[in-house]
Amino acid sequence: MTALKNLMQKFLYYPSAVFGSFVVLLLVLLAVYAMMKIPYREAIRLWRGGEEAWYQNPKFAAPAWINYFSSTKYAESFSVNTGDGSLPSDFTPGAEGTGTLLANYTFDFDADTYPQDMILYFTSRFTEKQPFISLEWLTPDGRAVRIANMAVGKEFTYRFAQDEKLKTRLKTDDSIAALFSDPETGSPIKGQYQLLVTGTTFEPDSRIDAEFVFHGQVYGLAGTDHARRDLMIPLLWGAPVALTFGLIASLGSSVLTMIIAALGTWYSGWIDELIQRITEVNLVLPFLSILIMIGTFYSRSLWVILGATIALSIFTGAIKGFRSIFLQVKESMYIEAARAYGASGIRIVFFYLIPRMIPLLIPGLVSSVPAFVFLEASLAVLGLGDPVLPTWGKIIQDANMNGALYRGYYYWILEPTVLLMITGLGFAMLGFALDRIFNPKLRDA
Repeated sequence: MTALKNLMQKFLYYPSAVFGSFVVLLLVLLAVYAMMKIPYREAIRLWRGGEEAWYQNPKFAAPAWINYFSSTKYAESFSVNTGDGSLPSDFTPGAEGTGTLLANYTFDFDADTYPQDMILYFTSRFTEKQPFISLEWLTPDGRAVRIANMAVGKEFTYRFAQDEKLKTRLKTDDSIAALFSDPETGSPIKGQYQLLVTGTTFEPDSRIDAEFVFHGQVYGLAGTDHARRDLMIPLLWGAPVALTFGLIASLGSSVLTMIIAALGTWYSGWIDELIQRITEVNLVLPFLSILIMIGTFYSRSLWVILGATIALSIFTGAIKGFRSIFLQVKESMYIEAARAYGASGIRIVFFYLIPRMIPLLIPGLVSSVPAFVFLEASLAVLGLGDPVLPTWGKIIQDANMNGALYRGYYYWILEPTVLLMITGLGFAMLGFALDRIFNPKLRDA
């Protein structure tokens, strides 16, 4: 208990240790939240989903919070549906099996830019006679614009921007801009707009449901990409993937390196010689190039790459560092005492040699996590990441492939980059502080 208390006092003495621990704790909580909020299968379904999963989102939409920092106010995206009540509607049965649907949605528009698009999705139930829909648009200045009249099938999509008749009626090539502009000046009109949907059914059991989707320039907390995907999915799930890869690779390579170095030092002879020769060969092998070849010609699975990373990270220069320390510990008096009472070689290695190295192992283990996190992200940026998992590196790759920097979509690259930098900073600061805590020479320096 006293030793633990002293360790905590030393830990709290270094602000970098406290800050690093705080960052790592936040990352762990973020990873846990991501796995609880969005289960693995759901995250994969959404990440690999197409238009049917993300039709409600605009393409290339920046995060909604940029409106707080921009002099130009951008239109925010939203969607409403009669099915869940977010689009108010009333269905009134009429004579001879007919019925009338009245749906209206009122919203405030105070943006300086026009929305990307507005879309209505209709689903209906009928046997022979198709329902009929009438659309009307009310502006803040009191104008009523007739949008369209049409019969709808069981599934029908109406896009305001693609209606050529509406363009002709409004005398413009951009019907979206015209609906939000003063017809005299052409400038945007801010205020309260209203969409009126009137539907008529001609059969007793016929029904109509409508969904109004408004595609603005900004969306959500993280924005969207070229495939309309909400970037919060890969940003959240990037945390458990990065921590899993980094921690397992760091722990696996560090522990195995220490065990192999201890075995080689204790048994010496041909075993130690073999370990040293393998280490020397491995030191000249191109680490990243081998991983690229594995990802290109064999498999891009996260677990395959992780296994290869651990295997290539075992026989490194750390083997020789551990060996030099084990050679000194091997000659200690308590090792001679263990030999005297008949302890086996395996017992001495795992109960006497290795435990002496744990205080030196922990700082190095923590400090090496960022290297493996950045390695996984780098492989993903090169197109060699796991094809299934949503990760921070995959976001950067997609952004790069779609010209995010050239087109001004800086959020697309900055969000995962900042998370990677915070992860590296947190583990690095914690590792440096632990190194000072466990290494008296550094503590006194």
